[in-house]
Amino acid sequence: MIEIVRGEHDTGPPKPAPHLENLKHDFLASIVVFLVAVPLSLGVAFAAGAPLLSGLISAVVGGLVASLCGGSPLQVSGPSAALTVVLADTIATHGWPVTCAITVAAGLFQILFGLTRAARAALAVSPAIVHGLLAGIGVTLVLGQLHVVLGGSAQGSALANVLALPGQVAAHHDQAVLIGVVTLGVLLAWPRLPKAVRRVPAPLAAVALATGLSVATGMSLPRVDLPAGLPALHIVPRLPDGGWGSFAVAAVTIALIAGLESLLSAVSVDKLRGGPRTDLDRELIGQGAANVAAGALGGFPVTGVIVRSMTNYEAGARTRASSILHCAWILAACLLLTGVLRLIPLAALAALLVYVGTKLVNLHRLKEVRRHGDLPVYVVTLAGAVAVNLLTGVAAGILLALALMLRRMIFSGIHVEQDGDRHRVVIEGALTFLSVPRLTRVLAGVPPHAEVTLELLVDYLDHAAFDCLRGWQQAHAGPVTVDEIGHPWFERGRSGEPTVRRSVAARVVPRWLAPWSQWQAEHVVLPVQRTASSLLCRGASEFQRRTAPLLRETWDGLAHGQQPHTLFITCGDARIVPNLITTSGPGDLFTVRNIGNLVPPADGTDSSVGAAIEYAVGVLEVAEIVVCGHSGCGAMKALLGRAPDGFDQLGSWLRHGEATLRRRSREAPLLVGGERPAAEADQLALQNVVQQLETLRGYPVVAAALDRGALRLTGMYFDVGAAQVSLLDDAARGFVPAGALEH
Repeated sequence: MIEIVRGEHDTGPPKPAPHLENLKHDFLASIVVFLVAVPLSLGVAFAAGAPLLSGLISAVVGGLVASLCGGSPLQVSGPSAALTVVLADTIATHGWPVTCAITVAAGLFQILFGLTRAARAALAVSPAIVHGLLAGIGVTLVLGQLHVVLGGSAQGSALANVLALPGQVAAHHDQAVLIGVVTLGVLLAWPRLPKAVRRVPAPLAAVALATGLSVATGMSLPRVDLPAGLPALHIVPRLPDGGWGSFAVAAVTIALIAGLESLLSAVSVDKLRGGPRTDLDRELIGQGAANVAAGALGGFPVTGVIVRSMTNYEAGARTRASSILHCAWILAACLLLTGVLRLIPLAALAALLVYVGTKLVNLHRLKEVRRHGDLPVYVVTLAGAVAVNLLTGVAAGILLALALMLRRMIFSGIHVEQDGDRHRVVIEGALTFLSVPRLTRVLAGVPPHAEVTLELLVDYLDHAAFDCLRGWQQAHAGPVTVDEIGHPWFERGRSGEPTVRRSVAARVVPRWLAPWSQWQAEHVVLPVQRTASSLLCRGASEFQRRTAPLLRETWDGLAHGQQPHTLFITCGDARIVPNLITTSGPGDLFTVRNIGNLVPPADGTDSSVGAAIEYAVGVLEVAEIVVCGHSGCGAMKALLGRAPDGFDQLGSWLRHGEATLRRRSREAPLLVGGERPAAEADQLALQNVVQQLETLRGYPVVAAALDRGALRLTGMYFDVGAAQVSLLDDAARGFVPAGALEH
């Protein structure tokens, strides 16, 4: 006999296998989805004028095939309200047997799209078009089913439904109206009921209560007409005797709408759940196979339905077993509960569809579309879908979206700034032939003899626009200076070597980063002699016009005081731009610059640097002091014996670097990025940074802040030729590239 003793490694009773745990969640979720799917499947088929059992067939057969073959594990497929409008027209035109053949053809198209890996291309359709299309379907659905709720019948078009609605409202109302109102009332009130009650899906509760009321009061009104069971439905697809063009158009339309809804549904579920993303091409192939199977057995076209898929996820489903099981429950209902389903009033299904149609007009999505500037695309798509048909709405939306995209891509801002007798014509964006009429109009408003500067900040300039600018420049009576910011599109065209593609345009450093002398020498023809003062004035003017408006709010917040986080001590070398190499802005750095980034001892021999240190640490309470050296430093060369003669003040100042020379003689060489600099002056510059940090520790205000943990000292080195910032790393006995150290 073997005795099992629970020891220290015992973890309690064994846990169920993962697949059994998943099955428990999937089983419960499948029941919830089943309860939602049955009334919706019947209602969608009813709205399209299809046999009611066709909705259940597609929910069972199509849902099963899509679940097994699709790429989204939590997607639930079946008949969708998004197809009711196009299906109603298709059935009215071709009849139900031919519509089944169209469904099969649509499935084959979807399989072809999936095999050619076109699924992701469908996601390139603007969300405004998608939501406009869904809203158009919803409006059309509501307008038609309202007539049924009010005891009448839907008209042949949305416009006819609108025109007939006042008369329908004023007409005599019978028992169907009461059932429709009760159904809508339950659907609207259900979300406000206690959570325990809301465990029952709202569509099921609304239809069940309306059906119970109609049966309890003995109402005689149209109800669901189902055959005795699945074998009694003898419908097979039939090819048309003619009209193959409309047959093909209908098949492609169904394939596109069903495929797009399925892909959007799968992507929406992906955003909620974790794990791998959906294989969209496989999902499209699975949806196509589902439509082939459903159409072959007389079923309604199938899509991945976002309402059911979201319900499946929220109910706790973990694998595709949930959607497979929900198909089994629907099949059982068709075989065993046919008598119960026959009791459902058609008015209740119509009211359910009115509710679903209003949900398709998603106000949250509408606000999002408006914020992104695509409201016109949404409105045009919706109007086209309601007034004409779905394809027209989609086509109109795509055309308008392309037009807006083209307008945004070729946008050019053209305006005139006047300063006394001088005029500046500012042109921004892409300047093409489409902008020439507006450009001509603006240029015509410039006085004939005015001094003009054409400021071009363009990312494309085509031949027509160049020709217009050059012709106006030559015809203008006054002086015209062309000031190009960025790639020299105009100058290249004038030299006979125009740039014809954006991809080959040179990447140019913006003026606010490049040296003023560089951009003015390359891009500006000055009417006066180039002097230091004139360069500085033009740079200040550039700042005032372009940079100041962007940073005015920042400076406004700094107007009454400063709170820099760093004292930055660096060399006065013109190549070192502290804010540029540290990506900092106004108010960030309290900067001290001198020859050789030297820190005199705290003995009062030089009070200028000492005063700055005391003010930064003691008053401004900076959190960090950075000493930044650099390559090619003239002060380091001078310390090595190459100082210029006759400069007494410079020689006196460089005596503060003698401690650096002593450190160099007794310490091992420092490395940068694991290598020793080739130039002797650069080796000395590294030692100089370390020495100045050591000198800083001798200042009482610095030492006190370091003891409190309120201050940090950082060594920095900038390799000018490589544009590389490196930081001192004591552990590495040298400097390492910025980013390699975590702060």
